[in-house]
Amino acid sequence: MSARYREPHDLADRTLRDRAVAAARGDAPFDLLIRGGRVFDAATGRLRAADVGITGRLIASVHAPASRTDGNEIVDADGLILTPGLIDTHMHIESSMITPAAYTEAVLPRGVTTIVWDPHEFANVHGLSGVSWALEACADLPLRVVMLAPSCVPAAPGLECSGAGFGGAELADMLARPGIGGVAEVMNMRGVIERARTISDVVQAGLESGKLVCGHARGLVGADLNAFMAAGITSDHELTSGDDLMAKLSAGLTIELRGSHDHLLPEFVATLNALGHLPSTVTLCTDDVFPDDLAQAGGLDDVVRRLVRYGMPPAWALQAATLNASHRLARPDLGLIAAGRRADIALFEDLSAFRAAAVVANGALVARDGTLIGKAKATSTASLKNSIHCPTFSASDFKVRSGGRRVKVATIHRPRFTEWGEAETRVEDGFVVPPDGATLISVIHRHGRAPTVPRTGYLTGWGKWRGAFCTTVSHDSHNITVFGGNEADMAVAASWVIEAGGGMAVARDGKVVASLSLPLSGLVSEAPLAEIAGDFTALRKAMDEIVDWEPPYLVFKACFGATLACNAGPHQTDLGIADITRPAVMETPVLETLE
Repeated sequence: MSARYREPHDLADRTLRDRAVAAARGDAPFDLLIRGGRVFDAATGRLRAADVGITGRLIASVHAPASRTDGNEIVDADGLILTPGLIDTHMHIESSMITPAAYTEAVLPRGVTTIVWDPHEFANVHGLSGVSWALEACADLPLRVVMLAPSCVPAAPGLECSGAGFGGAELADMLARPGIGGVAEVMNMRGVIERARTISDVVQAGLESGKLVCGHARGLVGADLNAFMAAGITSDHELTSGDDLMAKLSAGLTIELRGSHDHLLPEFVATLNALGHLPSTVTLCTDDVFPDDLAQAGGLDDVVRRLVRYGMPPAWALQAATLNASHRLARPDLGLIAAGRRADIALFEDLSAFRAAAVVANGALVARDGTLIGKAKATSTASLKNSIHCPTFSASDFKVRSGGRRVKVATIHRPRFTEWGEAETRVEDGFVVPPDGATLISVIHRHGRAPTVPRTGYLTGWGKWRGAFCTTVSHDSHNITVFGGNEADMAVAASWVIEAGGGMAVARDGKVVASLSLPLSGLVSEAPLAEIAGDFTALRKAMDEIVDWEPPYLVFKACFGATLACNAGPHQTDLGIADITRPAVMETPVLETLE
């Protein structure tokens, strides 16, 4: 068993405690002495001049400056601020399209020492074997990874089909494994509220394990929110406004304030500032970080930096990212720089730029000047390859068949907060002509568990597309999703992605103009982060030529959540048009023949 899986019980080691007590008394030298800096006290929010002595994995002493010089290794922290290592309370490594080892090399040197990873992207593609791979890949990393058991595989049972199906038995299996810290975000909100058997079994497995049961409560208010929480779910990161934030805080949920929706952060900061104090139940998370953003700005350190830039007191942002997070995880060994705690320490140049000059993790100096000392251990990825199980398609496969000469069709209106719509259009040669102003969306099952038939629908409020985009990163079932202004470019983009074994492609005028290969699960790559970030940046630029974006909702990121059928409103899936409030999936958007 990996030493990491024994945490936090590894700190009960009597020999370690004997050594730390002796060093604290001054009867033995420290293994590592950090001197000359100022310590951020996450309990009081204050800074004070102090040196920190470390023995093994433990902080043995926080003492007056220059009062001790006996360290086997000395770190000079003159002008630096020491904070507890940052804790990301909810995230998905797969969203950065890199492996856990590469993610470690990206964020640990920035001061992020702990992440809470929900590997439900891998789970939706590979099932339990995907979770097993994730555990193996994180077992010996210097970055602390608290793994959660994916709760929603698929996210909307009966409305979509992913690569596996999890119920109570699968959750109990995962929760019994070393390294699994709880149940990941429960996304099937209606199922929880209505006590659907499968998702109720999932939540029950979490309750019986005594571990965390995390939530996804977007749009829930009143009786629905109470019912969701009464089921046993205790957190949320799906906030939509300052009022929503206050309602969720007042209800008693732990808040995982996420950085992936930047347009909301200023309102959240204003709401908390008006409250006048930081509730102990506010933590921070990244949720999803694209590879170019990760390479350029970082992970949770970037969230802390932006919150401060938007007006949050630095002490609050740090408390949320450290002490509050440790309380949420029931990890009293983390979150404070204090004697007897685990030695996870970030040394920042200041509390505005939050640039880490050095990082100590588990008592060892692991990074200097933004670079990891040594390489993170990589894991074989053979089991993640060859995950695309469908043929290529022609343009006609993306057309909707219909009889008659004129029909009424259902449409999916606007990104993110979708609504049902209707339109009338004509039929030519047995195929529906897309309604004026509509964007085509087609989803193809790719996991080998359902027919590989493109299910096409019509989006409105998505602008006028001048080409097509295909992706196998499509939350959360990760089927092949194709958007386009015409069927020919959709076929070109989809064929490239299928033949590449997964990834993304932009097509225009019959040719691929930008692409990113993601051969591992159709989600990630073993290429260096810089290379993946460069390709993704090129994709973004190519997409700017395909469609005119209208922030904050009609943005490139919306393409990856357009199939998220667990959320309210209509969504296209591999089975058709699905809506959690309706009893059946519509296989075709054709509502009726008019003539």
